[in-house]
Order: sequence, then C-alpha cells, then structure tokens
Amino acid sequence: MIDRDKFIADNLGLVHSCCHRLTGRGIEYDDLFSAGCIGLIKAYNGFDESRGFAFSTYAVPVILGEIRRLFRDGGTVKVSRTLKELSLRAVRERDRLTKSLGYEPSVNEVADSLGVSGEEVAEALTAALPVLSLTYESADGVQEYDLPAEDIETEISDGLALKEVVNSLDPADRSLIVLRYFNCRTQTETAEVLGMTQVQVSRREKVILGELRKKLLL
Repeated sequence: MIDRDKFIADNLGLVHSCCHRLTGRGIEYDDLFSAGCIGLIKAYNGFDESRGFAFSTYAVPVILGEIRRLFRDGGTVKVSRTLKELSLRAVRERDRLTKSLGYEPSVNEVADSLGVSGEEVAEALTAALPVLSLTYESADGVQEYDLPAEDIETEISDGLALKEVVNSLDPADRSLIVLRYFNCRTQTETAEVLGMTQVQVSRREKVILGELRKKLLL
C-alpha cells in the first residue's frame, strides 16, 4: 500500500459517508467522526489486497462497527425530530394506502407515495414501533427478558459487500440486476427497458449471478 497517513487521508470520505448514515440519533457528529477514524485505521491495518475486494468493501463495515460501538456503550439511541415526523407521515400514508388498495402496501409503495427512499420509510416505520421494556415485575422482584439479538453488523457488512460487487459490474449488467432485484421488475419488463428479449435477460441474469456469487465468496 501507499504511505499510511496519505492513504487514510485519501479515504476519510468513507468515514464521513458512514457518519452521515448515523447522524441525528443522539450522538454528536464529531464523536461519530472520531470513532469512524479509529475504524478506518483498523481497516487499513487489517486489509488484505490479495482477497480481490476494493478497500471500501472491507473498510465500511469496520468503520460502522466502531461508530455503532458508541451507541452500544452510550445507552438508548435517540430518535431525531425529522425521523419522528417522517414516521408519523409514513404510518398515516400506509393506513391510507391500505384502505384504498385493499391490502397493506410494501415499504417501497409507501416510499413512492411520499417521494422518499424505501430505506428512509423502513427506518421511519421501525421508529414508530412501541418501545419494548426488557424488564418486568415478578414475585422475585425486577427481572429481565432474555431476547435473542440479531447480528446487525453482519447484515450491514453483507449488504455493503453486495452493493460493492454490483457497482463493479459493467453498466449494462448493473442495470439488469438493479431492475430485477432492486426495482423488482419481471424478466419481461426488464427486457423491454433494456431492449432485449426475455430469454436473453434470463440467460444473462444467470451468468451475472454466478459472477456475483464468486466475488462474494472470495
């Protein structure tokens, strides 16, 4: 690798990107950035170029892990006012669409109706869920529920790795995968958009998925 300090300075944008994802949740940006820089340094020290992945694929989960440690150590994560307002709008819109469509709409349908991203709506609807107390009163006093914890960092890491390998595809293949798996288009609809036949889309899709699997298993 190139000079350590220069390499880290050149990749501070990764830290800022990760910090922006977690702003407005009760911790100051400067603190998020400081933790992210620690993660960036750890990523630099642990990165193995021989595995064939871009540095960002490895670094982003490490940076997010350090930032999220702040939330784990600092207690309850606060919900920002902006997120609360979007949460109310998302719940109202979901209820309205349920009545008009006759079924509960997907996150993407609510997002399209509100003119925001599906990720924002998913986060907003999650914030609208009632708070679960992990303690309860019993004859023996205050007890705690033993709840299984999801491996969120692994999920984030897998998602970022997938995004990285999809972005590494050539534009035509990337468009096909985005239409099929991110925009949920059928093979026929994808074929119409890309000027291909359904059979061509099917064959090319199998090849691309095989390439993605190989890259993700490196």
